[in-house]
Amino acid sequence: MKKFSTAIIVLALAAAFLPLSAQAATPAEEARVDPNSVQCTFRQDAPDQHVVVRGDTLWGISGQFLEHPWCWPQVWGLNQDQIKNPHWIYPGQIVYFDRAAGRLRLGTPIGDSGGGSASDQSVQRHVRTQGLDVQAIPSIPANVIEPYLSKPLIVTETELDTAPHLIATEEGHVNAGKGEKAYVRGDLKGETLFQVFRPSHPLKDPATQKVIAYEAVYLGTLRITRPSKNDDTASVAEITEAKEEMGAGDRLLPVPITPFINYVPHSPSSPLTSRVVSIYEGVSNAGQNQIVSVNVGKKNGVDIGTVLQLYRFGPTIVDPSDKKKSIKLPDEEYGTLFVFRVFDNISYALIMEVRNSVEVGDVAKTPE
Repeated sequence: MKKFSTAIIVLALAAAFLPLSAQAATPAEEARVDPNSVQCTFRQDAPDQHVVVRGDTLWGISGQFLEHPWCWPQVWGLNQDQIKNPHWIYPGQIVYFDRAAGRLRLGTPIGDSGGGSASDQSVQRHVRTQGLDVQAIPSIPANVIEPYLSKPLIVTETELDTAPHLIATEEGHVNAGKGEKAYVRGDLKGETLFQVFRPSHPLKDPATQKVIAYEAVYLGTLRITRPSKNDDTASVAEITEAKEEMGAGDRLLPVPITPFINYVPHSPSSPLTSRVVSIYEGVSNAGQNQIVSVNVGKKNGVDIGTVLQLYRFGPTIVDPSDKKKSIKLPDEEYGTLFVFRVFDNISYALIMEVRNSVEVGDVAKTPE
């Protein structure tokens, strides 16, 4: 199946530490790299080099060289600080496959003489690391998941109980759309821009059946034009965007600021097993490029960029030759998830490289 060029390779990221001529691996680095690792197997048809062009993603480039693009930490030997604050690569630079060392290396940009002192190069690398450069090649194409970054996909019971809500629309209207008035009750906490959402079904942990969060359906945005001065008076609002019509009872959350995030894919820091909780928008199964939630989050050590391997959950059956013995069948691996938004007990992930449809209850765990 065609690989989804959305996400990982950070291959070139760490290589920006040094020019190609100075990138000989230290003994300590070599000790961290196992070219024979199942995860770090290079493709037999891997090219000798790749010239970075605009439109490339780090995942897409990595997939040209590696059987499993998410094994880049073993290839580059990055530590956690470097993972959280990665280096950039730019169009015109060259990714080289050093077959003898079993490594990928980043060359000097085409047309760059490589001049300048070591201190100058260090400063340039620091600026690239700390700053936001629109010329840099992203880890993943942000436009794919951007719509899911700021919408209230997951809400807790506390947020449902305390969120302001619509109490009425313009006279004679059951529902309201873009440009129409709406009336709001609740503590606005000084905010004026809000997302409107409708509480959806509760999300239950497949293992415990306990409700761990509630999924919210995004309806649109509104702007408060006349805030109330006391609890007995409604605030007046204008609907500025309407994905769906809004009505009394729909809830409000302040519009969040969407941060710039460079998504650097990586395996979990410790062994992790989770289950698919839901498929976004309530469908029964999903395929490549769709969104699912899993029952692990910040409290489990999951962060943005965590990569999980998908398995069909093996059922437990009775041995036909021994009716008293129950045997669990093995979980069958069939794809990969990329976590892009994390809550306390639940995370949203993008489906990629799947060979089967994803279903609620499927296993998602640390890549093997």
